[in-house]
Amino acid sequence: MSQPAIDPADYILQLEALANPERAAQMRAYHKQDRPYLGLANPTTSALAKSWQQALPMQARLGVAQGLWDSNIFEARLAAAKMFTQARIKDDGPVWQMIQGWRNDFDSWAIADHACIAGQKRLVADPARLEDVAAWTHSDNLWLRRAALVITLPWTKQNHPKPQDLAIRDRVLGWAAEMVPDRNWFIQKAIAWWLRELSKHDAPRVRAFLDQHGAQMKPFAAKEAAKYLRTGSQ
Repeated sequence: MSQPAIDPADYILQLEALANPERAAQMRAYHKQDRPYLGLANPTTSALAKSWQQALPMQARLGVAQGLWDSNIFEARLAAAKMFTQARIKDDGPVWQMIQGWRNDFDSWAIADHACIAGQKRLVADPARLEDVAAWTHSDNLWLRRAALVITLPWTKQNHPKPQDLAIRDRVLGWAAEMVPDRNWFIQKAIAWWLRELSKHDAPRVRAFLDQHGAQMKPFAAKEAAKYLRTGSQ
């Protein structure tokens, strides 16, 4: 007997049942994007997404996630990404392709960051996918350019990186250097974020970057990038 079709609308209804209109209005004002908001707290969205992740087989999960994303509801897009944040996914090519398909919809830091958290796991699983991300750095969409730095944050965190990981660090630092002339606040903030996190594990590379490019960065970004260098943290 065939399984009944799984309708993403049923999952949207679960989100809508928990809506908080007052909080939704506050979120709309904060995020400044013209899309539906339900006013759900992040832990609520996360709990639902985790339950769906655990209950649905992969093919159904992909269909539900795409339907959630296509709804354009803020919390639905976050839930779609949260359904794919585990490190190990067998045959994860369709997941990466789905995330790649979302990339041109990035229109705010919150939407992009949640998609990038899921994307980080898929990049670590297959670093060859960095070739896809490299193209993001030249996009006209500032959120996609910024996402190229956010999605590669795992390479700032290794205490004992392998030679190939060091090569990836240097590659992403090259992307960051190319973005330094971009005066957009969010781009500068992302550069600073990448450097600040890297400085905890690889201070020499961050010092070298700031020696070469720090004067061209916005002052707040250069200051934030050097935060842990000033305190002596490695």
